[in-house]
Amino acid sequence: MKVNHYERVPAEGVRMDGAVGCRVRWLIGEADSAPNFAMRQFEVAPGGHTPRHSHPYEHEVFVLEGEGIVSEADAEHRLRAGDVVYVRPNEIHQFRNPGRKPLKFLCLIPNSGNNPSAAIAPECGCEPARPPGTVQSR
Repeated sequence: MKVNHYERVPAEGVRMDGAVGCRVRWLIGEADSAPNFAMRQFEVAPGGHTPRHSHPYEHEVFVLEGEGIVSEADAEHRLRAGDVVYVRPNEIHQFRNPGRKPLKFLCLIPNSGNNPSAAIAPECGCEPARPPGTVQSR
C-alpha cells in the first residue's frame, strides 16, 4: 500500500506543444506497481490551458478547485469544484482556466496512456477565445 500527501509529489510542467501554465503531479502509476491506471493531479494557472488534443485512451477527471472550461470538438462546458468529466478515446478536448484562481483536477488514465501518443489539434489550443455567450453551462 502507498499512502502519501499529494504535495510531496513534485509538480512538473506539462510537456506538450500548446500547453500554457499547466503543471502535473504523477500521484500513482506504473512506478508504484499500479497495474492498470495512473492518477495525476493537474493545476492550470489563471489564463493557462492544455493543448487541444486527442489520444487513443479514455480519461476521467474530477475537478478539485477553481473554475474552468473543458471543450470538445464543437461544444464547451463550464467546470467548477465537484464536476466530473469523461473524455472518450480519440475525442478532441482542452481544459482552460479563464478565471483568477488555479484550476485543479484529478485525471485518471490507463497505464497505456503513459506513452506519449497524443495528437495535437492543428490550432494547438492557441486560437483566440470564443465570443462571449458561446460557453455551455452545466
